[in-house]
Amino acid sequence: MTCVIYHNPACGTSRNVLEMLRQSGETPEIIEYLDIPPTRARLVELLAAMAITPRALLRGKEPMCAELGLEDDTIDDEVLIDAMVAHPILINRPIVVTDRGTRLCRPSELVLALLDNPVTEFTKEDGEVIRPGAPNA
Repeated sequence: MTCVIYHNPACGTSRNVLEMLRQSGETPEIIEYLDIPPTRARLVELLAAMAITPRALLRGKEPMCAELGLEDDTIDDEVLIDAMVAHPILINRPIVVTDRGTRLCRPSELVLALLDNPVTEFTKEDGEVIRPGAPNA
């Protein structure tokens, strides 16, 4: 299976997703997107594959979002895409691409639907235990 993660090693959710991928038997291609940002064309492809809007991918908690005035809901999608390309810290993460699809994996357990052999149990960095398919999971 092809597996790519757009990863930020400083992000706990991203680290959890990467570890879930590994524990599920995947050897993902890791793209540290702050160092190697996606091109505009690639970002547009990812948005289309995820079927989400640029606003849904925008990391609204990032201080730069407010600094650039991107919090206004009337800002055009093209402006948001341009801002994310120019400032990749504005891209929410992690994004995972597999043969089963492409998804923004927040919360981290969303990655499991993209895997052929997902882990049956995973303990996140914060101690939360994920048991996919278990009652009340």
